[in-house]
Amino acid sequence: MTTTAPATAPTADARALGLAHYAARAALESVLARHGATFQQQITLRLVAVTETPFEREALVDQVAGSLKTDRADVQEVVGQLLAKELLRAEASQVRITDAGREFYAAVSRETAEISARVWGGIPDEDLAATGRVLALVTERANAELAALSA
Repeated sequence: MTTTAPATAPTADARALGLAHYAARAALESVLARHGATFQQQITLRLVAVTETPFEREALVDQVAGSLKTDRADVQEVVGQLLAKELLRAEASQVRITDAGREFYAAVSRETAEISARVWGGIPDEDLAATGRVLALVTERANAELAALSA
């Protein structure tokens, strides 16, 4: 299925960004639900899956909490869930992905890659580049605002 942008595309704003985010996240969560996993578990496992060496547990928690803008305690709980599911294995202060974790990650990645290809396919490279620049700037500014609010 190929669709094109309307002739008069809406202006990008917080609502448009939110709608795109939640639509994409809902698609991912439907895949994850079939595998008995949550969005937070997938985000956490992915960081470890793409690293060939053990990941310092506290660094993992910090990185996920920072990315998802959530409490460290919530991420600690997610890491505990992944350990209980034996998708991660603890090694002193580090965690490493298990074979079951790699299999899970590969299966979810295959399924979501197919969805992503349908969602992103056919969008011109120059539009993707412009969107990437805008999203990076919005992220930078929103993070600055968050930091100012927390100060």
